[in-house]
Amino acid sequence: MSEKKMSSSRKHHLKSLMLSIAKVLLEEEAKEREEERDRYMAENCPALSLPRTMQELQDLCREIHHNIDRIDEERYDLEMKVNKCNKEIEDMNIKVQDLKGKFKKPVLRKVRMSADAMLKALLGSKHTVNMDLRANLKQVKKEVKEEDKELRDVGDWRKNIEDKAGMDGRKKMFEAEA
Repeated sequence: MSEKKMSSSRKHHLKSLMLSIAKVLLEEEAKEREEERDRYMAENCPALSLPRTMQELQDLCREIHHNIDRIDEERYDLEMKVNKCNKEIEDMNIKVQDLKGKFKKPVLRKVRMSADAMLKALLGSKHTVNMDLRANLKQVKKEVKEEDKELRDVGDWRKNIEDKAGMDGRKKMFEAEA
């Protein structure tokens, strides 16, 4: 079956019905809350009867202080329960993250540390750290080639430049080539 579209007047009518029902429900809920509040106040807060003598006034004050102490104890107990539950929730969240394998990366600070200090931190204080990397290398004898020797024997490069400087040097270069 193909779906038939509702006309705008039908939509408007249904919307107004829903809003009127919701309004009635909200009013009933507000009445229930008011009645519940009145019932609670009647149970826990009896009407105040002011005492006529000093002794009755002192007794009333003692009773009020006793009630305050009791309520503070209850509040403290509830706070401790809430804190304990929050801690358990946090621990459970950490366990869930561990199980999922997704970890929050902490913000890392830049730390300037030498290589020796870094290795010492990684390996512990028992191990001595040596950064002398050349100590473990093999000794190799260098062979001197004859070509290299000839290049070294040419002498100071400044003298060659001075000899070739000016017209005399250029003349010598052309005579040497010819």
